[in-house]
Amino acid sequence: MVKKYVVSPHGGRGAHPDIASALRAAAARGRAARVEIAPGHYEEERLAVRGEVELIALGEPGSVVVSRPRGTVLDVLGSVAVRGLVLVGRNADAGVVDCQGGALLLDGVEVRAHDGVCVHVRPHAAATLTASQFRFGRVVFAGSAGHIERCRFADSANNALAVIESARVTMRASRVDGARIHGVRVSDAWAHLAGCEVTGTEKAALMADTRAELTVEDCRVDAVHMAALAFVEQSRGSVRGTRVTDAENGILVASGADPSVHGCVFADCRDTGVHVQDAGRGTFEDCEILGAGNIGVLSTGGGAPRVTGCRVTGGNVGIAVTDKARGRFTRTAVLDLTGVALRVWDESKAVFEQIRVERCPFGLETRGNGGTTAELTDSTIHDFDMAAVAVVGQSRATLKGVSAQRGLLGFSAGEEAQLHAHDCAVSAVTTGGALAHGTARLVVANLRVSDAQSFGVCVTGSAYLDVAHSRFDDCAATGMRFDGSGGGRLVECSVTGTGVTAVQHNGRVDLTTLRTTLPVVRIAEPAAAPTSVVNNYYGPVFHQAVHHAQLAWNNSSVVQQQTNHSDEDGVGR
Repeated sequence: MVKKYVVSPHGGRGAHPDIASALRAAAARGRAARVEIAPGHYEEERLAVRGEVELIALGEPGSVVVSRPRGTVLDVLGSVAVRGLVLVGRNADAGVVDCQGGALLLDGVEVRAHDGVCVHVRPHAAATLTASQFRFGRVVFAGSAGHIERCRFADSANNALAVIESARVTMRASRVDGARIHGVRVSDAWAHLAGCEVTGTEKAALMADTRAELTVEDCRVDAVHMAALAFVEQSRGSVRGTRVTDAENGILVASGADPSVHGCVFADCRDTGVHVQDAGRGTFEDCEILGAGNIGVLSTGGGAPRVTGCRVTGGNVGIAVTDKARGRFTRTAVLDLTGVALRVWDESKAVFEQIRVERCPFGLETRGNGGTTAELTDSTIHDFDMAAVAVVGQSRATLKGVSAQRGLLGFSAGEEAQLHAHDCAVSAVTTGGALAHGTARLVVANLRVSDAQSFGVCVTGSAYLDVAHSRFDDCAATGMRFDGSGGGRLVECSVTGTGVTAVQHNGRVDLTTLRTTLPVVRIAEPAAAPTSVVNNYYGPVFHQAVHHAQLAWNNSSVVQQQTNHSDEDGVGR
């Protein structure tokens, strides 16, 4: 049977003047105790709560305040329930509430920790926190178990909630505001968050590190100074149905972490929506990235994400794979950007399948050395301002089943790059279907170009073009044009329509089985430029014949010397 004890600051019949005296009486009896505390402010010594004890505030919420100038207020060991109290402490490094062991319940409690820890749940203990508030300090589960529901964590000077050292904690329908470091940090531990809100943190709102496992469901993260979610140091977990707004990065994955992210929205992130780096991986499915300030999805520095069924809308760059990173992107739409839809740079490798690009200046852009490669398959690029595909440097790109429509230029390879296009189509472009320039190599098979306002394909500089089994319809100026010293080979190609010429070439192209009713024109080699006469107005000037002169050019100073000799007739020369 539970023994009841009453505490009142004004005393009274059968009442204890303070909580400590009531707890001592309960401990002396060694039975389950219920301590009822009348409204008032109780400044107590360290309260050691042992055994089966319930501390209950009488009166309105916040009417019972228990404080201590320094250190722990409640030292708990056993089966302890605290309801409706306000607990205030300073410099409580061990916790305003220190749960040494057993099972602790805090229900409707407010804990304020100035320069310290609100609640510390130690190894092998368990705590349930419901409808409570934790202000200024953090809540720590170290090697313990916990359940948190309908709680608020506000203005923590550290992490609002720390789950560490193999602890296991669930948190539901709770809110974290204004933490100076992380909202929730899970380190070498396990945590499950559902229906929570996190806002105003100075570092990552939700952080998983050191092989942690973090599950996030149906949460909201808003207005954080750095990443909304971060998985690092080989951490794992999943994120589902979560919305992020106004973060530096929507989600950051690094150092071997590999989370699974499904059905999330990353809106108005100031830098990147999805950021994967330093050997981070991750699976991202059915997510939306809206209005990213810099890049929608970034894989860099050895990152290797897998992205499927996502949508990138608005912002600057859609998907970027840079600095020896990798990535596989499938069934993804990239729409309405101010920059490049797909970017592969600097020894990176990316595979794009079933991609839809609309209303972006550039479709796919690759740049870097020969280790930079991109594959684009079964994809469409429509309504672009510049080029659907631009490959430069020594990079290499392969296109299969790609359709480019309504833009300036279809496919372009420049400098020393290589572009291979198979079963592709370009239509309604204002310049041409495909261009090779510099010393690039462009190899196309089964390419169809229609309604180009200038050319079907064009070669300039010393580039090389190999075209097989391709068709060029209704190109306004010419089907194929070879300028400069560029050359190539045409096999089983056809040019139709009412254009001026089928092929304009420089004599360096092999025309094999070309089918056309339009003329083939050899471009005349430009005449050699005349030798120019160069007058140098900065040399020495001679006013008479000079013999044995020594002249120095391109020096900072020049000495001009003349020696006159007399011949036999006495005339100086």
